[in-house]
Amino acid sequence: MDLVLTLITAPHSNALSDDIVERAKVVLAGAGASVGDVTWLADGEACDIGFVGLSIDIADTALRDANLGVDAVTQVASRRRKKLLIADMDSTMVTGETLDELAAFAGVKDRVAAITARAMNGELDFEAALDERVGLLDGMSTDMMAEAWKTVEYTGGAKTLVATMKANGGFAALVSGGFDYFTGAVRAELGFDFDQANVLITKDGKLTGKVQKPVLDRQAKVDALEKLAAQQGIGVEDAIAVGDGANDLQMISLAGIGVAFHAKPSVQQQARICINHGDLTALLYLQGYAKADFVA
Repeated sequence: MDLVLTLITAPHSNALSDDIVERAKVVLAGAGASVGDVTWLADGEACDIGFVGLSIDIADTALRDANLGVDAVTQVASRRRKKLLIADMDSTMVTGETLDELAAFAGVKDRVAAITARAMNGELDFEAALDERVGLLDGMSTDMMAEAWKTVEYTGGAKTLVATMKANGGFAALVSGGFDYFTGAVRAELGFDFDQANVLITKDGKLTGKVQKPVLDRQAKVDALEKLAAQQGIGVEDAIAVGDGANDLQMISLAGIGVAFHAKPSVQQQARICINHGDLTALLYLQGYAKADFVA
């Protein structure tokens, strides 16, 4: 079976040197692989190295022990191009946590952020933590959601990831444990085809401190992946999923390519594919796209 190792580093860093590439080839060969050619996807930023004769598990262990200082991801070379992108929002498509930013306008950001961090690391029950955080927003004017939205920034490569996959026939879905006010805005600005998230209950122009049930949790993300794949007439193996928190793990594990993106420690310990150096264009390199193929 033909396999491929993709090496990725931060955009515009020129940090992926010939020396690192050669070290990676030596590591694979030393573990028993027959190593093929190097294909540069972006000079100094990303490349593919083909290899055979070695299992992915053994290759992953050898590369992890080598500590190359770049993202190093092994896959089966065939069928890398995916038809469905399913992405988390907070700390994935956007740089921060929208609930935390909303909490700033209620003067409780530090309290909410501390709960968020523990929940996303898998230390707290997601629904209980969500209820507790939303409860602290009771009485806040709904106008503050628009103010919080002004503070949101997109993660590097977010627009390019969505645009490139859609230009190549893909379907892009945003599925978040955050709130539909924000996913709707992200969907509109980045061009997602679909969004699904939790709903804050309001009354008389104010937040009630309650969230509509059932909440969108980790199982709901799995359900969304399976449903969207079926609607597109494909299997979950034809999807690429990305997230950073504990509630993304099952979705990441199920997808054909599941990426823990600059993820929480507990998530990185359990996910096979982790991106810690590249931005969201790393998900395109993982599918074999070259930088010249990107759509802005």
